Amino acid sequence: MKCDDLLPHITALLDQAAVAEGACHHAQSGTHLLRHHATTDLDATVYRPLLCLILQGAKQVGSSTRTLKVSAGQSLIVSHTLPVISRITEASQENPYTALVFPLDLDLLRSLASAVPPALKAPPSDPFSICLCDTDPGLTDALHRYFLQCEEEETRQLLAPITSREIHARLLIGLHAPVLQRLLWHESTASRIFLATREIQANLSETIAVGDLAARIGMSNSAFFEQFKAVTGTSPLQYQKDLRLLKARYDLRTSRTKISEVAFSVGYESSAQFSREYSRKFGRAPRQDRELEPAD
Repeated sequence: MKCDDLLPHITALLDQAAVAEGACHHAQSGTHLLRHHATTDLDATVYRPLLCLILQGAKQVGSSTRTLKVSAGQSLIVSHTLPVISRITEASQENPYTALVFPLDLDLLRSLASAVPPALKAPPSDPFSICLCDTDPGLTDALHRYFLQCEEEETRQLLAPITSREIHARLLIGLHAPVLQRLLWHESTASRIFLATREIQANLSETIAVGDLAARIGMSNSAFFEQFKAVTGTSPLQYQKDLRLLKARYDLRTSRTKISEVAFSVGYESSAQFSREYSRKFGRAPRQDRELEPAD
């Protein structure tokens, strides 16, 4: 099955959800669906482990040091939680950018990994945690069946979990396999960096002691810094700063908490420094990122 067969189905779901522009969460499938009729400016966000399939149009996505272009019929895997910068580069009224995002279940991947044939476990050359490939027809077919099965309660309960397992299995043996297998190997560099990113996320407001963090995951300072940047596209300190600012932006847009309190909650001791770094990253002051502005 080709992407052309999946595109009308996703378009219909977006129409049913009355999403003319932007993204929506499709509750029945647990996925996110996206549609844009025009190109966009650069935007910063957080990607968690996921599969993103581009059905129409194109986008750029990456870190401050790596940028990938994803076109229709291609998909990308993100194996780690990453602060990324992206923009839609191809979209029109006639052919809107259309994509789906399928969250990855790392526990399910780990349960399947032991069955992967040893011959497929050759170490990949590129450690970056975003992997771009042409989408395998078998994967597209499984995704289409998954969406169809999610439409009815009975098939959603009985068949969709089986097909979700198939989708994860296909990722482990298909073109995206290297980046996932690298993550799932016990004591691999990617798995150690994953533990480090998880610790940073869990203690976002705390100051990073890079040497202590490297020691806890069993790496020297120099190796940790080098491999962290190779996997995530950024340094540990910049990784934390990006996540802090993205968390702050979310809090500003979804709460009436004072700006100074938002800054403190993500680890800033100075509101002035927070405002400077926020404006530098997002191109606008914190006050401009909320509809209702509490006194600060």
